[in-house]
Parts: sequence; structure tokens; C-alpha cells
Amino acid sequence: MPWRSSDVPRVEAVGVTKRFGRITALERCDLVIGDGEYVGILGLSGCGKTTLIKILSGLWGPTEGRVLVDGQDVTGVPVEERDLGYVFQNIVLFPHMDVWRNATYGPWVHARPEADVEAVGKEVLELVDMLEERGMFPGELSGGSQQKVALARALANRAKLLILDEPLSALDTRVRLELRYALRRIVKDLGLTAIHVTHDQEEAMSVADRVVVMRKGRIVEAGGPEDLYDRPANLFTANFVGENNFLEGSVKRTVGTWAFVEFRNGFQLRVPSPGLMIGDAVVLAVRPEGLALVKDGFGNVLPGRVEGRRFLGATQRILVRLFTDDVVAVDLPSSQSLNTGRDVMVSFNEANILVYPRPFAGLQEALKLE
Repeated sequence: MPWRSSDVPRVEAVGVTKRFGRITALERCDLVIGDGEYVGILGLSGCGKTTLIKILSGLWGPTEGRVLVDGQDVTGVPVEERDLGYVFQNIVLFPHMDVWRNATYGPWVHARPEADVEAVGKEVLELVDMLEERGMFPGELSGGSQQKVALARALANRAKLLILDEPLSALDTRVRLELRYALRRIVKDLGLTAIHVTHDQEEAMSVADRVVVMRKGRIVEAGGPEDLYDRPANLFTANFVGENNFLEGSVKRTVGTWAFVEFRNGFQLRVPSPGLMIGDAVVLAVRPEGLALVKDGFGNVLPGRVEGRRFLGATQRILVRLFTDDVVAVDLPSSQSLNTGRDVMVSFNEANILVYPRPFAGLQEALKLE
């Protein structure tokens, strides 16, 4: 593409804090977004993710901290003087302008030559597959098509940094799925740096090179999608990204590289023991797809009884009340038949078990979604 360039920005937040009176919306956030990186910022409503990108983009100023672009302090630079494109959650188009005028508004208002406006308009509308609808008005388009036009308008300014603030949340599920992959393709084809805010974990994991998880105005953890899913360093992340079963216990004994964790009623599981000592209070996390039901009691198993079943399509989720009095979810093929009340053995593969220190404030507080 004509404006594809290796000269894309590196964005940094250094100790960024934002207060509104007595309310702290953002607290000491440090974040580096590499040039050409597609970063997803993930969190529940009110966690501070939109506040963070408004500060990164210049819409708001921080109470404390700095924003750097390619090493230059741009904290006080207003948004209109920054080289970025912004796509909002609520689709913002001029209703009295057709697709073409909306998409080319930036070059047109900056008095670019007519030939340039024509070339840019054709280019960006082809990128979002909306050139054939160039004469239609926003009221004649679906929500997904309107958001494509909003994206085209952001791209038409030749910005190398793209800010996407919940860009798909107002769209239907099927349209969201289609447009999320189009977004990533366009960003990567043009070599842009993109910051994509969402509360939808599947959306973040499917489009981003790296995902930043936020909670209560702080960055909890950041990493590649597979790392956050397979090896979350934080209990909140383990609960928020995907689904997990959690079991509380204490280390009864250690043997070589293994520890034996004891639960209520004296039942034990063997887990990897990096740094664990006898008496340590721990939390085990294992995803529903990481468990299995077996016929015998050999190996790393806990006994239980089937309490319920949830149909998920190709799979079913079996709820088992262990004899430790914990309830775990086990994902199985839907073709497998299991009756409620049946006694089963739940197998825990050591490779699928993550071990965390038990939080001082308690497990429920650490997992709380707020």
C-alpha cells in the first residue's frame, strides 16, 4: 500500500495515573507498545482501559505520568496534533454525507488536492470492501458496514497509530466475528501500530499480538494470547481469560520435583513443585478441557459425583462434586452419555495443573470480577 512504512510509532505510558476528584481511574500504569504491534487492552467495564487509551491518544491528560511516542514526550500534545486514527465504540459518521464523503473527510478538510482525495478514498474503501457502496448514506447501511466506513475514515488520514475503542461492541455477533479479522488483516497489511480496547476476551485473544489485562485501574498482566491462556501468571487472569477450576489445599509432602497437595477429607493430588515447601497454602487451577473422567482410581485422580450437564454443541460440560466438596467442570464430547448422580473419577494430568500461592485476601477476592 502507498502509505505502508517501517516508520511506525512506539508508544509508551510511564507511571500514568488519572484521578477524578477522589476517584482514581488509573494508577501508575507502565506500558510499552512496540512499533507495528497490535495490542489488545482487555478488562471489564470500569477497569480503566478506556481512560488509558484516551490518555495515550491525547483526548485526556494524565494527573501524573508521561506519554512518549518514539521517545518524545507528547503528554501535553492535543489529539488533533498527533498522527493517529481513532475508531469509537459508538459509530460516528456524518448522516448527511454519503460513504465517499465520510471516508474522505480528513483529506478533504485538510484541502488535499482532488487527485489525492480520489486516490485515498478509493484505496481505503477498497481496504474495507465498501467501494461499491460509495454513494450510500449511513442510514442505508448495516451497523457493520457503518463501522467499516468509520475505519476507512480513520485510515484516510494516513495515521500510523490506530486507536480502536470497543469498535465492535455495538455490532451483532456474526458481524463482530467477520469484522475482527478484517481489522487485524488491514492493520497488518498497512504495518500500523494498533491499540484495541475490548471487554470481550475472545475478541482480544483472536486479533492481538499481545493482550494487556486490566483490573481496578491497574495493569494486572500482559503477554501473548497463548501465554495468557496456557500459563497465566496471575489468578485473576486465570479466571478472567477463559475458564478455570480452582482448588484450595496445602502441601502435605514433597518428593523430588513433585509436591502432594492435600484437600478436605484427606484427598491428595500430585503437582509440579517449583519452590514449594511442606505446609504452603496453594491454589490449583486447571481448565475444564484439561480434566478427564476415568473408570478406575489409579493415577492422579479425585473421586466425585455428577451433579449436572450443560450442552455446548460439539462438547458438553459435566459438573462434578468432588468428595473434597469442590465442584469442577469437565469438558467432554457431547456423544458421551453420563447420568446425574453417577460416581466418577476425575483425572488431573499434572501437565495441565497450574499452582499459585493462596492469596492473603482469599481466593474469592482474588478472582472477583469487578
